[in-house]
Amino acid sequence: MDDIVNPQDAELEEIVLGACLIESKAITLVAGILRPEVFYIEKNREIYAALQSMYRAGQVIDLMTVKEELTRRGKLDFIGGPYALVSITTRVASSAHLEYHARILQQKYIRREAILGFHKLLAQAADETTDIADTLADAHTLLDQLEKECGMSEHLRSMLQLMEDTVELIETRAASNKNGVTGLPTGFNELNRLTCGWQPGDLIIIAARPSVGKTAFALHLARAAASAGYHIAVYSLEMQGERLGDRWLLAATKELSPAHLLSGALTPSELREVHEASTELSRLPIYIDDNPSVSMDYVRTSAKLLQSKGDCDCLFIDYLQLCDMKSDQHNRNREQEVAQASRKAKMIAKELHIPVILLSQLNRNVEGHPDGRPALSDLRESGAIEQDADLVLMLSRPSLSGRETDRRSGYPTEGLGVIDIAKHRNGPTGEIYFRHDKSMTKLVDYEPDLEWMKKNTTR
Repeated sequence: MDDIVNPQDAELEEIVLGACLIESKAITLVAGILRPEVFYIEKNREIYAALQSMYRAGQVIDLMTVKEELTRRGKLDFIGGPYALVSITTRVASSAHLEYHARILQQKYIRREAILGFHKLLAQAADETTDIADTLADAHTLLDQLEKECGMSEHLRSMLQLMEDTVELIETRAASNKNGVTGLPTGFNELNRLTCGWQPGDLIIIAARPSVGKTAFALHLARAAASAGYHIAVYSLEMQGERLGDRWLLAATKELSPAHLLSGALTPSELREVHEASTELSRLPIYIDDNPSVSMDYVRTSAKLLQSKGDCDCLFIDYLQLCDMKSDQHNRNREQEVAQASRKAKMIAKELHIPVILLSQLNRNVEGHPDGRPALSDLRESGAIEQDADLVLMLSRPSLSGRETDRRSGYPTEGLGVIDIAKHRNGPTGEIYFRHDKSMTKLVDYEPDLEWMKKNTTR
C-alpha cells in the first residue's frame, strides 16, 4: 500500500548513487535530471545533496571525498557511516543505463508530488469555506509545476539542432511571406512593414492613457487578423462582450450613428446595415471571453483548450492591470503582482507559440510631457512590463492636447492617431500615424489631405 501512496524504489536510488560514487563523471549524466528531493529515502537524499554540491563546486567525486563532505555537513553518522557508503557501491558495477534509471526516479517523484497535490486539492474542493477560485488557481499552479518537472532538460539543444530548427523557421517565413508580412497582419501597412506582422512567441504591449482608444485599437487589430483567416481569442476584463460587438459593428458599417446605436433610435436603413454587418462579422474566427475575474492562469488554460481544437492563433487581453492577481505569496506588493502577470503573459506566448497582445495603462506622467507622447517609463505599476515585452506600442491622440497641429509631425490633430513603437526587440522603432473617426471605431492608414499637402509642400 505504501508503494501506491508513495511511488518509490529504494534499491534503484542506491544504484544511481553507487554509480556516481564509483565513476566520477557519472554525476554529469544525472545532474540535469535529479535534485535531492527526488530521492524518497532521506539518507539517500542527503548523499545526493552532498554529490550535487561537490559537482557544482567542481570537486573530485569518489568514495573518500564524499565521506569527507558528509562529515563536514554533519551527516555521515545519519546516513549510516562509511560502511553505508561502501555498501551502496557494491550494488552497481558501472554507470550503464544510469540516465534511464535517473528518469525512472524522476517519474516516481512526479507521481508522489501529483498524489500529494491532488489530495490537497480534493480537501480544498470539499471545504466550502475555501474560495473555489483559489482552489482552481492552486490546481493551475500544481499542473504547471508537474509539467515543468516532466521537461527539466527537454529544452536543451545542441548547436546542430539549433541551426536545423533556425533554418526550418527561416524557410517557413519565406514560404508564408505575403508582401513582407511573415506573421499575422496588423491592419496597418506601415506597422506591417516595420514589424513584418505579429510574430509567434512575442508579447506585444499596447499602452495608453484611459479614453485614448486602447480597446478600439485592439479590436481593429483583432478584426484585421481574423479577416486574414487567423483564429483570435479576446479576453475582455473591462467591457461586456456586447459592447465590443457594438464597436465592431460601427467599424464594419458606413452610415451607422454611434448615438443611434446606443439609444436604440435606429432608422430602417441603419437597422438593415446592422443586420448585414453582423452577418459578415459572424463569419470571423474570433472568440470573446468577457469574464471580469480572469487570471493569467485562466487565460493559459482557456487558450490551450482553444489551441487543442485548432482555434487559437493569437490572444488579446484587455487589460493587464485588471487581471486577477491572486498569489500564494501574500506579502507581494502591487508592482510585484503586475510583474508576475506580465511574465506569465510572456510564458503563454512562448509555450503556445503565438503572439499575445496585452493592453496596459500608462500613468499620469504622460499628461506632463510637452508633446503629449508617452514613454516606456510611463508604463503603469511595473518596469517588468517593458522587460518582458518584445514589442511595445504607445498610443496617443494629439487632438486631446487641445492643439490644432501636432508638434512633431506638423499634421492636423483632428482624427490623427499616433503609434509609437517604443521598443522592438527584433526590429526598428519609430512613429506611425493612422486616421480615425470621432467614435474611434474606424481606423485606417494615415494619408495627409490634399489641402494640407498644398500648404506644406516646399518648392
